[in-house]
Amino acid sequence: MEQKEQTKTTAVKGTDMARKVRGLVKNIYRSAHEAKAQGKKVAYMMVSSQYDEIIRAMDVVPIPTENYAGLCAAKREMDRFLLKAEADGYSQVLCSYARIGLGFDSLRKELGGIPEGAPDGGMPTPDMMLGSSAVCDPRYKWFQAAGRYLDVPTYSIDVVWPPVDADLKAVRDHYIQYQKEQFQGLISFMEQQTGKKLNKERLWETIRLSDEAWRLWYEIDRMRVAIPSPMPAQDHFSVMVAGYYYPGMQEAVDFYQSLYDEVKYKVENKIGVIPDEKYRILYGGGLPPWHTLWIFNYFESFGAVFAIERQYRAYDPVEVPSSVKDPVEFLAWRSFLRATQFYEKARANSGNPTVERLLGMIDRYAIDGVVFHACRSCRATTIGQVHYKNILGRYTDIPMMQLVSDMVDLRDYSEAQWKAQIGAFIETLAGRSAR
Repeated sequence: MEQKEQTKTTAVKGTDMARKVRGLVKNIYRSAHEAKAQGKKVAYMMVSSQYDEIIRAMDVVPIPTENYAGLCAAKREMDRFLLKAEADGYSQVLCSYARIGLGFDSLRKELGGIPEGAPDGGMPTPDMMLGSSAVCDPRYKWFQAAGRYLDVPTYSIDVVWPPVDADLKAVRDHYIQYQKEQFQGLISFMEQQTGKKLNKERLWETIRLSDEAWRLWYEIDRMRVAIPSPMPAQDHFSVMVAGYYYPGMQEAVDFYQSLYDEVKYKVENKIGVIPDEKYRILYGGGLPPWHTLWIFNYFESFGAVFAIERQYRAYDPVEVPSSVKDPVEFLAWRSFLRATQFYEKARANSGNPTVERLLGMIDRYAIDGVVFHACRSCRATTIGQVHYKNILGRYTDIPMMQLVSDMVDLRDYSEAQWKAQIGAFIETLAGRSAR
């Protein structure tokens, strides 16, 4: 039994649609290989960079390198790539997503082909690499470093947002214009690489499909306020594939419509994730432990369900002015509005937009406790967690816990330590419930 737990990675899902995501993941890399074989352009890219619809509108097939790192971890096929990157001089504290990607590229160059047994056939050699400054610095520097192994053009854009105390009316036009210029620079680069001009009608269509998919996803999460919980966090970390890796495609809309129907049925018939839901947990932040997603089921064995999560959250809908008639300008507006949508609440209360979002979730989803995951190699999602926890403590007395490991590097994970912490956390929840 102990050996079985040590080798188990994936979690038991709560919805039928989440169990179908594996096919979507396989298709990401299959489509890239097929496109490459047909002479179409493929590109390494970073999610949450606000340029997804542009890539699809240019008919370039994206290869999400961060997702591939998570896939390697879920398949426990990450060690050889991590170790190769470290042998090439990359520190163990560098983003482990980047280390897997760089290690993979290094091995592919050394072997003269895709490493044998690489999950889902590996990543084909890209025709271009599209980075960004969104979220963290490796997203800007990773593809530059990959130039050691790949002789392909690289282009990175800036994705920026103002500080929370900025006068948004005063700075809005500047930020939107700057973002628009960043997108225009990317479009010019891609036009040069593909030999074709951007079709703006095609871009409008990808935007429409993308926004519809994200709207459906948002409505699904609104239904998750139901008690008992109709969909757990482990499902969320699967179904995010459609929104983040199929933006601007009908497949994403169809997927979320089916998931919406399934969750709606569960809510109406009071079908919960587990038979006896005692505690509702909020996944407060930090990348998920792709190597050990079964840990969500371990919480469930105590009657605790992760009812909602902040990480990889769908954006709340934003209203771009109807006067915006250019699709590139629309993307710039949407980026600005998404980034600042919790600023007003933050200025009126805690001063921190992330805390405001967490407080809203705690209230709406009847949360009993919060769990954070501190990833040793991900500064972007780890730095600030203790600060958020401390500010949250001023507004709520619910128990909070921080688990420590890494998103894909198993060397930073201790199953015994996690189970001890979880046991103590559950005891605290039980004691508070009894009171």
